[in-house]
Amino acid sequence: MPVHPLTLEGSMAAAEALIEDGGPYQHVVLNAAKVVQAHEDPDLARIIRSCSLVNADGQSVVWASRLLGQALPERVTGIDLMLALWRRAAEKGYGVYLLGAEPSVVEATARIAAEQGVKIAGYRDGYWDETQDQQVVAAVREARPDILFVAVPSPRKEYFLARYLEQLGCALAVGVGGSFDVVAGVRSRAPEWMRRAGLEWFHRLIQEPRRMFRRYVVGNTRFVLLVAAYWARRRSRRSANSAQGRSGTGH
Repeated sequence: MPVHPLTLEGSMAAAEALIEDGGPYQHVVLNAAKVVQAHEDPDLARIIRSCSLVNADGQSVVWASRLLGQALPERVTGIDLMLALWRRAAEKGYGVYLLGAEPSVVEATARIAAEQGVKIAGYRDGYWDETQDQQVVAAVREARPDILFVAVPSPRKEYFLARYLEQLGCALAVGVGGSFDVVAGVRSRAPEWMRRAGLEWFHRLIQEPRRMFRRYVVGNTRFVLLVAAYWARRRSRRSANSAQGRSGTGH
């Protein structure tokens, strides 16, 4: 999977360049669960590879990148990028559309963003089925936002954006997972020390054990096994290439 080796500041600069260009562009974050999903779903993998901005949301992805010799500078979470883009939107006058979460949550998130100076072009909850896709797309397109923040589960979010990106009329679509719940105060975020230690997933598992068990416990184990297998294959290839090189030198 491609991941841009960017800090939060670098991601902000890249996102702003995409917005100013006019788009449409799609952003995605990668964590252990999504890597596993993409490994098992070639269509999701293709969508991720097509995105213009890919951030490492999970600390496990950062650790894996270091183990595999292609170190990423830091973790850039969806919520951190969203809040930073809100500040930039308030400064630049970018229009923002919020799509996802429960009706009361997205409404509260829109109110909080507006209080921070963000120009809210519109908002809608994340409870619709595929028969209503065109209604949702039309509502976003009519609002003409510069930035669309999408807080619906993966891989539904990635499939929706890939399918309708050209019709949505936004410059940049940003996937933000459960960020609206945190902003609205429905769910707390892990303390700073847990985030630094890469334990934010554990904090969320404690809050939502039934919903998150498979994603974090099963998914993270699967991710570790995938990384270990990839590392072993790379090491084996390097050993084979080294042996061939020595043999060639002997001739």
